[in-house]
Amino acid sequence: MSKRFSGRVVLITGAAGGLGRVSAVRFAREGAHLVLTDVNAPGLEQTAERVREAGSTCSTHGLDLASETEIKAFGARICSQQPRLDVLFNNAGVAYGEINGPIESLSQEKWLRYLSINSLAPLFLAQALRPALANAKGVVINQSSMASYVPGVPYGVTKATLNAMTFAMANALGADGIRVNAIAPGIMETPANKEGISAETYARVQGMQMLKLHGTAEDIAALAVFLASDEARFINCEIVSCDAGNRLRGWRG
Repeated sequence: MSKRFSGRVVLITGAAGGLGRVSAVRFAREGAHLVLTDVNAPGLEQTAERVREAGSTCSTHGLDLASETEIKAFGARICSQQPRLDVLFNNAGVAYGEINGPIESLSQEKWLRYLSINSLAPLFLAQALRPALANAKGVVINQSSMASYVPGVPYGVTKATLNAMTFAMANALGADGIRVNAIAPGIMETPANKEGISAETYARVQGMQMLKLHGTAEDIAALAVFLASDEARFINCEIVSCDAGNRLRGWRG
């Protein structure tokens, strides 16, 4: 495998498992130094071990993305430790449980929490890390979702908001030469999806794909690595779907 990220620093949120862990290992194999964050300390250490096994180095940090104060303090600390930050992968988010329930049953308090984590934290974190990102003319990748195209539940609403935020971030950060894109995964065979989505729902969503394939976390990691690489230097302000052409994007046929 090539080492496109040798000498580069990649920060991934929500790195304690699932897509975050797989992406961390993929960037590690490409030679990157990883800065990993999550609220799940044991899972974060397991990811760190996988990164070291892949032959790379990393640091781990607990971070509550619901707290703007904590985000700002974390950003200042990382900028002092890493004057150049090549990639910020805003992977963390709330995806299971009541966030996928009826919109009319969610309290204002819960709405604000989910929007804070899924939609606003990527902006606040990018702003906190902006000096280091600007020094590297870095890349920000936001983890959206196919649910953003048909937002019938709170989760989809937060991801549709993140799509709009991606445009706004690209517009604001472009002045510093920072690219901002988002990835919208389809249904993926991850432990979290298998546990958090009923078999019936999983089969129904997968059945709407134009290609009869099984999506994996590796598909998302490969796309993230490409979008973060110099090969994608002219791609900016895009929501890139990775869902085997799922019709939930709004296609009719």
